[in-house]
Amino acid sequence: MGLRELQGYASFFMTIFLVVMLYGYIVYLYRSEKKGEKDYEKLGKIALDDELDSTPVNTSDPLPSDEKEQNR
Repeated sequence: MGLRELQGYASFFMTIFLVVMLYGYIVYLYRSEKKGEKDYEKLGKIALDDELDSTPVNTSDPLPSDEKEQNR
């Protein structure tokens, strides 16, 4: 078994591994959206509606570190 053959096998198995990881990530995104954990449609609008006076997509409370900076 030469180096070229070993590189060929490694390339093949790496491609298969990356395809499995990609499909696993797609399934994870689909399931988390179905459960209601995240709304990717709403997050996708960030790129389309990118103005200074736009309303924020996430209206959660500021982080504690943000509050400290505002109190200075």
